[in-house]
Amino acid sequence: MNTLTTAKFNFTGQSSYYKGKVREVYGVNDDLLVMVASDRISAFDVVLPKGIPFKGQVLNQIACKFLKATEDLVPNWLIDSPDPVVSIGKKATPFKVEMVIRGYLTGHAARTYHAGIRTLCGVQLPEGLIENQKFEQPIITPTTKADEGHDEDISREDILAQGIVSEEDYVQLEKYTRALFQRGTEMAAEKGLILVDTKYEFGKDKDGKIILIDEIHTPDSSRYFYQEGYADRLEAGAPQKQLSKEFVRQWLIENGFQGKEGQTVPEMSDEYVHSVSERYIELYEKIIGEPFHKADLSNIAARIEANVEDFLKSLK
Repeated sequence: MNTLTTAKFNFTGQSSYYKGKVREVYGVNDDLLVMVASDRISAFDVVLPKGIPFKGQVLNQIACKFLKATEDLVPNWLIDSPDPVVSIGKKATPFKVEMVIRGYLTGHAARTYHAGIRTLCGVQLPEGLIENQKFEQPIITPTTKADEGHDEDISREDILAQGIVSEEDYVQLEKYTRALFQRGTEMAAEKGLILVDTKYEFGKDKDGKIILIDEIHTPDSSRYFYQEGYADRLEAGAPQKQLSKEFVRQWLIENGFQGKEGQTVPEMSDEYVHSVSERYIELYEKIIGEPFHKADLSNIAARIEANVEDFLKSLK
């Protein structure tokens, strides 16, 4: 199947271009960003060799729906989505931290905990926790936002001490993070899911206002468990049934890859790629609660270019 893994556009009025692990971001004129969600997939900060059909569409459409569903809590960058894999919105200057919030001991937090470490990003964790157990209160565990390579855990105290974010702004970021996580938790519960953990990115617009940027509550930025059977699986010490990118990480770990030097990404068969695509579509339909309509893949790049150009013309 066709996937969008490499496509560098040149839109009318384009002033900048940035290629991330998964997204490509185009500055247009002085005030707009065109964000294209590719079908690339990354894990352990490494882009895997094959694209995943419909992954970009899943990520973009989930993010758009959650941005619109939370704009009463936190102002955000989104203006419109003229194509299934494109969002267009306001430019902002990003903060150099990602706000990670965790409601449960899982993923990176669980791996750290099992290694005997009881402090994560300056947050003290109690003894006796078991994997996938719910915290008494969600914890915020920020990371640095690396332009290249690995993001690094960092504490609130170090963020302030190093002047990465002012205390006034950081207090607001924490407030917004908790409000978004609470709304996401409520929306997930309505669909029989648990929002386990997620991350948010923020920036300042041209007026100096803090706004939410990038994606939210997608399977790339978040982890979901199924509510049904959660308690029984926890008590039995069994893995939780989940919808997130963690299953890709686990597959890589089982095949000897964790992004470390000297390790090789395992072969991704067509069957495996299809299974990953199906998992992304499953999450969309579960968390959004409506059928996923597959976009036309016959010429993805031409479709994107036409839709974006039509939207830019409509602004004149």
